[in-house]
Amino acid sequence: MSRGDKRRNDRISRFRGIVRRDYAVVAIDLAANKQVVAVTDHDSRIVARRTFHCAPRQLATAIEWSRTHATAAGFAGIVLACEPTGHRWKTVRDLAAAVGVAVVCVQPIAVARARETEDFTHDKSDDKDALLIARLTTQLHIYLPEPAEEQWTRLRHLGVRRAQQLTRRGAARQQVRDMLDSAWPHALDCARRPLDSATWLATMAVSGCDPTAVTSLGDRDHAATQLRERVRTELPHWGARRINNRILTAIIDTAFDIGNQPIEAGALERAHYALGDYQHAATQCDTAETHMLAVLTDLGLDELAGSIPGVSKVSVAAILAETGNLARFDSARAVVKHAGLCPRENSSGAYRGTTTISGRGRPLLRVAAWRAAFAALTHNEVYATRYRHLTNRETSTLKPNQARVAIAAALLRQLFVVITTATPWNPDIAAGRTRPAERTAA
Repeated sequence: MSRGDKRRNDRISRFRGIVRRDYAVVAIDLAANKQVVAVTDHDSRIVARRTFHCAPRQLATAIEWSRTHATAAGFAGIVLACEPTGHRWKTVRDLAAAVGVAVVCVQPIAVARARETEDFTHDKSDDKDALLIARLTTQLHIYLPEPAEEQWTRLRHLGVRRAQQLTRRGAARQQVRDMLDSAWPHALDCARRPLDSATWLATMAVSGCDPTAVTSLGDRDHAATQLRERVRTELPHWGARRINNRILTAIIDTAFDIGNQPIEAGALERAHYALGDYQHAATQCDTAETHMLAVLTDLGLDELAGSIPGVSKVSVAAILAETGNLARFDSARAVVKHAGLCPRENSSGAYRGTTTISGRGRPLLRVAAWRAAFAALTHNEVYATRYRHLTNRETSTLKPNQARVAIAAALLRQLFVVITTATPWNPDIAAGRTRPAERTAA
């Protein structure tokens, strides 16, 4: 048997130890104020069914009701199953743990696929979904929810917060560019990368993204003096202290060169609002990253997270925020599958189709791994060499984006080993020049 066969057999044995054949399955279709509970045997026969009009936190009565009917039907106990809907399943998990009942989760996509194969229609109801959850549970198409550890839970929430602020920052940044491109396009030419220049951002902030606010300060020299003082006060809010005089002078010149040309004041005002949104999102993102690094320190992973050249501690924290404790995975490949970066084969007999990534798992984990790998290609010689090899037409047929995906998957596998074995990243092992056993013997 292959290692995959052995891991699969072990996983099935572990799941069967929880979803025992002498236990009834209690499937709950969770909603805000309506909970459909179905008690079934292992052949999907309904033992009892009831709808409880209550919040998930009030399901203790439903659990006892289910246990009573399962005992009356001759079962030795019950196991609860539900979809991980929002955060409601956590309440069910806590209620079940209080009375000594195990809880398993069924992926919503598995329920959706089972719904389609049930009667080849798209018919959907709470009662049917509860039965499908029970059926998938008896077939062991389940997973065990991650134990709630305070630091890891906090890291996950901080990771979500950071991802939200990154999205808002990017949207506001693009809006600033779009508005100025139509209302004051020459302002964007004052710096090679204007939205990365602290002087440019501070000048736009104090002027309200409006050239008339610059020209209203007086003549060119007086306006330059007044604006320079205001920019010097504003500059620390953008993470800098020294003014780039070339950029500031270019903005002043382009403001005075407009003259009496018509200006779209509404677009400029909207650009100013977007610039404020950009600053707020950037500040909130920095705050979330600071807290994430503090959590890494509390977990004792600070040094390990910084051992991979070219991959920042923030990038590692973002990855760990999506994976949780890596020790809960059976192998490094399981982490890659969790991210949806594993290959999806398409072959049958002599036919060999195009192999792509599965695209399943956690999308934010894929994004975090992609960002980390993209940045590492510049500063990590092992990954850069691997990338050049994968994109070399003489040795490989991968396109650049496919090679980056391969690097992201390799990063996840190596991070799994680094964290679970508490061993700093080693370039010789990562490049395949030295095997871990040889290094230990040495």
